[in-house]
Amino acid sequence: MNDRTQHEHILVVEDEAEIAGYLRRGLAFEGYNVEVAGDGPSALQAARERPPHLIILDVMLPGMDGLEVCRRLRAGSDVPIIMLTARDAVPDRVVGLESGADDYLIKPFAFEELLARIRALLRRRAAVNEPTILRCGPLTLNAASREVFLGNRQIELTAKEYDLMELFLRHQGQVLTRDVIYDRVWGYDFGGESNIIEVYVRYLRQKLEAGGHPRMLHTVRGAGYILKPPSDPQEA
Repeated sequence: MNDRTQHEHILVVEDEAEIAGYLRRGLAFEGYNVEVAGDGPSALQAARERPPHLIILDVMLPGMDGLEVCRRLRAGSDVPIIMLTARDAVPDRVVGLESGADDYLIKPFAFEELLARIRALLRRRAAVNEPTILRCGPLTLNAASREVFLGNRQIELTAKEYDLMELFLRHQGQVLTRDVIYDRVWGYDFGGESNIIEVYVRYLRQKLEAGGHPRMLHTVRGAGYILKPPSDPQEA
């Protein structure tokens, strides 16, 4: 679970009770707020009354199939939709995507793969609504050009250093745990025992503190890391 999932609402549209229960339990364990609908009309009503952040939509539904549900949702919403189907033929996948789905997963599927796709779609949607220019004291990041400046000095960053810097800037003043950083920058399947975070934090500090600039990226012992303006009391 991370600091964001507890605020994200996922609608699962699945008529098979066993699969619906499996998805509800797994996603709830990850911190998502989960609602289940067993047919198309119920799904459309739920999406209208309680707009979700993402929809997991089975193709084979009683009465109104998932393709029609998807088309109707797309008539008034850009909510991310992941379609689930037992059909593995290319034409079936094409029809699903052309109906408006953002992604397509074949049954049976690994829950971790579904989780990774959910996270990717939610991150993509969040990025559209996030500000382009981020500032923390003298530090400025332009997300459109992927440039970072400390005062008038541009800081040259590698791709991963930039991703980590942007994460800290978007959550400045908040303690980010190792788990959150792994999830957002390296992905769920990265080796959790690695010291890669410490290595990259050191890289960022070396570049931020060049020329004697005061520390902005602090260690909160036993918790994680936090980015603060240099005027704030320093920690580790």
